[in-house]
This record gives sequence, structure tokens and C-alpha cells, in this order.
Amino acid sequence: MAPEDDALAEQAAHWIVRLTDGDAAERRRVRDAFEAWKQADPRHAAAARDMERFIGETHAVRDRAAGHARPARAALDAAFAAEGRRRQRVRRAGTALAVACLLAVPAWALLQAWPAGYLAADLRTATGQWESRMLPDGTRITLNSASAVNLRYDPHRRAIELVQGEILVDVARDAARPFLVETVHGSIRALGTRFVVDRQADATVLGMIESRVSVQTAAQRAAGSAEATTVSAGQRVRITAEAVGPAEAIDARTLAEAWQQHQLVASDQPLPEVLDALSRHRPGRIQYDRARLQHIRVNAVLPLDDTDRALALLLASFPELRIRTVTPWLVWVSAPH
Repeated sequence: MAPEDDALAEQAAHWIVRLTDGDAAERRRVRDAFEAWKQADPRHAAAARDMERFIGETHAVRDRAAGHARPARAALDAAFAAEGRRRQRVRRAGTALAVACLLAVPAWALLQAWPAGYLAADLRTATGQWESRMLPDGTRITLNSASAVNLRYDPHRRAIELVQGEILVDVARDAARPFLVETVHGSIRALGTRFVVDRQADATVLGMIESRVSVQTAAQRAAGSAEATTVSAGQRVRITAEAVGPAEAIDARTLAEAWQQHQLVASDQPLPEVLDALSRHRPGRIQYDRARLQHIRVNAVLPLDDTDRALALLLASFPELRIRTVTPWLVWVSAPH
């Protein structure tokens, strides 16, 4: 696939994701704009047909599985693996082609931005989009950019699987049914409370705004253990599959206000975690060497709706950084040895 085709494929995917979000009026507006985009160039129409067929096949797999996402994800994973093998053959064709694909942010970036779990999720937001939903029990959930969840409600419990991204949850009380947020790293259980959950690559970060919750690691959950860690308002913990880290004090009011104003409040936070959050809020990708930047600690309030300004503020605070915009879709952040 040529770099130009990769860019068109990413644009088509972005349109199709937007078509599934928002209210009816918003979907009509997006649909009209999407049709205009397709009619502007035959290549646009071809890219849209390819992506629509791909998503349609995925939904068909999910429907045949009675609505379960796992087979759909497996089908997507297989397709992505085939694409990866094909790309390896392309890369062997020559260094010049590989460099050209990199500069155009090729399809591998698209597949990272829209992985199988995201595409098959019950609720999701596109890059740069924030959305609040009222769930059937009265719980309100807000998803920030490029986030996705699955709903697992039954007569005995209310559960949300956080597939990717970050959510703010305002839990409605229901003494008969506990409320859980689950990730690959662990489970957060509450009856009525307000908190933020951020699923990162290697851990899930919980920030408590009101009341308290109990937390179990994935290992405790798998073992059926009754042991759990209580986390109260004004505390933040990092949850891995094997352990719950020490509680850190946070300003709960500041955290709530940051969500209202679409800001990232970094308090002695490693720079890679900050860049992870910014990357999720912009099209394309912010690329960096995690190990080399891990020692840089950030204390800042950054605008998530304007990631270019956020990067400029980071550069002002850390002049030793090098921030290069290779294309609008690829930013490279580095630091001296």
C-alpha cells in the first residue's frame, strides 16, 4: 500500500468511527460531510468502500457470535496479523520505501489507533471527542478521547469493561447490585461514588473524587480471593495485574475540574505517561523512547483539546527536549543522551 493510500485509509476509518457516535442530528451532519468527502475524489470513495467492507465483515462475525465481541476481535487480529506479514515483505523491498511509509504515517499507525477491541466495543469515542452517556441504572459515564467500553449488566451486577482510554464514572446507588469497572489489570468495586479510571499500557490508574471503592488485582480476581484494597476520596493508586501500588494524595476538586475543562493535570508524572495521554487526544501518533524520557517528571496543567499547545508548553518547561513535527500525523519527541 502506498503512503498516499495509507493516509486515505486512515481518513476513511476516522469518518466511519464518527458515523457511529453522537446523537441522530450529529450522525446526519457527519454522514453528509462523509458523502461530500467521498464524492470529492474517486480515491476517497474507494478507501471508504474498503473500510466499510472491513467493518461490515467484523460486525457480521460479531452478529453470528450472538453479540459477543471475542470472535470479532479474533477476526480483526487475524486480519491485522496478515497485514503485518504483508508489510514485512514490503519493507524488505527497500529502505527508501520504508522511510517513505514512515513519513506518511502508514497503516500500522491506523491499526494501533483503532485496534480490534476498540472497533468491537459497545461505546467508544473518536480521537478528540468527549462524550457522556447515562446508563440504564442512572450511572453517568464520560469517555474522553479514543476511549472504549463494554457494558456487562445483568440482574446481579453492573460492570463496565474499560477496553482503552479513560473514563469518569458517577455511580448510581443500587444496594442489590454492586458496580464494577474491570480492566486486564484488576477490578474496581463501588456502590455509589465518583472516580476516574485510566487504562494505560502497563497499568490501570484510579483517581478517587468522592467516597471510596475496593480494588482487586487481576490475580486476586482470577483466584476468587476476598482480599481487596480500599481507596478513598483524594487518593490515586496504580493497579497492575499483580499488585496495587501505594496511595498517593491528589486534589479531588482539581481532578473533577480538569475533566470539565478537558485538561491534563500532571503532578510529578513521568513524561512518557503525559505523552501517552496527549497522543490519545490527537490524530496520528507521538513517537518517543520511553526509557530515555522516563526520568523527566512533569508538573503542569495541559490542554487536551490543543495538543500542539500542550507540546509547546512542555518544550518551554523542558528546553532540553527536541520536538519535531515530521508530518501533521507524526511528532517525534527526544532528549539528549
